[in-house]
Amino acid sequence: MTRKNEAGSSRRDFLKLAATGAPAVAVATMVTAGDAQAAEPDLTSDRIQDTAHTRAYFESARF
Repeated sequence: MTRKNEAGSSRRDFLKLAATGAPAVAVATMVTAGDAQAAEPDLTSDRIQDTAHTRAYFESARF
């Protein structure tokens, strides 16, 4: 079998980069993320409100 010498990256190089890059992105996200505070609800609006209740729901819905 002959080996092709391509100027671009191979699939194996991509998989190596993806395997090492994903944990680095996760760590960077955890380090830079801060605690967000929920706002007081606006009772005159008919849209979804950013409250502690909705934040708790969205937090529990993550998987």
